[in-house]
Amino acid sequence: MKTIVKFTFLFSVVIILMASCKPGAKQDKSSRGIIKSTDTVTISDTTKKNLPKNDYMTLAVLYQQKSGEWRALSYQAFTLARLVLEKDLADKNINQHRCVVVDIDETVLDNSPYQAECILTQTAYNTQTWNNWCNRRKALSLPGAAEFFHYVKANGVDVYYVTNRKEEVREATLDNLKKAEFPFADDAHLLMPSGESSKEARRLQIMQRNHISLLMGDNLNDFAQVFENKTPAERMQLVDKMYKEFGRKFIVLPNAMYGDWEGAIYNYDWSSNDTVKATQRMQALEGINKIKE
Repeated sequence: MKTIVKFTFLFSVVIILMASCKPGAKQDKSSRGIIKSTDTVTISDTTKKNLPKNDYMTLAVLYQQKSGEWRALSYQAFTLARLVLEKDLADKNINQHRCVVVDIDETVLDNSPYQAECILTQTAYNTQTWNNWCNRRKALSLPGAAEFFHYVKANGVDVYYVTNRKEEVREATLDNLKKAEFPFADDAHLLMPSGESSKEARRLQIMQRNHISLLMGDNLNDFAQVFENKTPAERMQLVDKMYKEFGRKFIVLPNAMYGDWEGAIYNYDWSSNDTVKATQRMQALEGINKIKE
């Protein structure tokens, strides 16, 4: 009797397994998990529902907070900036007063705690939480930044902070710069936007009375207007075209957490929902099947 029951059970399992396989649907093990260039990739809200909002930013934030490589890149940038300034100071043909033009966020101040908090609390960037962070005045100096700008001041060169932070956090921003021991933390040297996001007008304003020895930023838009509102491919083409400026006039700081490089992937439509932006990120990836022969 036991033998008959055992046989009946095994036979039933085989029938169920056979029924679960669709006829003619052969699996290609070699292509499993590979996204082809012709595929349409869609990330559904159902798939993402168990992931924290902004989870895709986790490695970028950890890179800034936990990697020695990021610190090394920061020190390297300011060491190079010093060499560039020394060369500029040696140029006796320059008669105008010299200055250095810098961005603030992720160029002199580290805002990774705010980005980390967005991940931990599953919230997206918004003006209120950003201003709350700015008002706490707790952003730390990037490695090597304060020391470099004291060297700048010691050589009679001014520093202009050209930022897209809003006027409502002006006082908090100046306090944070002073707390981090940055020179020239005053209203005259802090240029905030008056409705525009482009920094070109503010750079031109500085150039009316100064010679800009070098510019520093984490975003290509910190250097020239030509980079604004361009596609990822156009931005890279412009970098290739202007490569001689980098390391000579333009010093770039690493920022994988956010920036116009990301906005370009979204066609600068930051209002798109998370599902659309997740799909755009996946479709922007270039896997092995997109390598040009």
